[in-house]
Amino acid sequence: MIDRAATHKDLILASASPRRAQLLREAGYSFRVVEPRLNEPEHFGPQVPPHARAEALSFFKARSVMKDGAEGLIIGADTLVAYSGEVFGKPADRDDARRILERLAGTTQQVITGITLIDTLPDTRIITHCVTNVTMRAMSAADIERYLETDRWKGKAGAYGIQESDDAFVTAAEGSFSNVVGLPMELLDELLVQSGNLL
Repeated sequence: MIDRAATHKDLILASASPRRAQLLREAGYSFRVVEPRLNEPEHFGPQVPPHARAEALSFFKARSVMKDGAEGLIIGADTLVAYSGEVFGKPADRDDARRILERLAGTTQQVITGITLIDTLPDTRIITHCVTNVTMRAMSAADIERYLETDRWKGKAGAYGIQESDDAFVTAAEGSFSNVVGLPMELLDELLVQSGNLL
């Protein structure tokens, strides 16, 4: 059995996401949060596939924290939603959330989290990603407006969060549930074991 409290080095979450921190706490990890000082790139060229974009953003976050002097094991993560050649991150505002939900309702989309693990001593890094297929039921305009009133779309890739009980329009998730929340815990366990920092 993995002892998540027995990481050999200081574990640092390079994220301001309360959902990612909650996942780590619930899994039994001891860690601290350092918010990355990073202006995320808003545009990637069409030649950059969604998984590469998520991986790049996760690395930028972890590297930002490392450059600010953090030492230990730094976890960076970035989650986005991809469907039919389009990539959806966090909505800019309510109108953007409406646009995203109108596009995703009634579809099966990919939720992709890029994850980076940087060990600052020695300077090694592992960069990878996790994909979960999420199916949403069709939503009427009234359904979408009711959901937008809840503000649950704020700060969430694809304008929804599977962990919320009110997000009942998610009908199926094939793959890691925690990935859709924002941090694939099964994959993180594997990376920490692979890096030699978890038994």
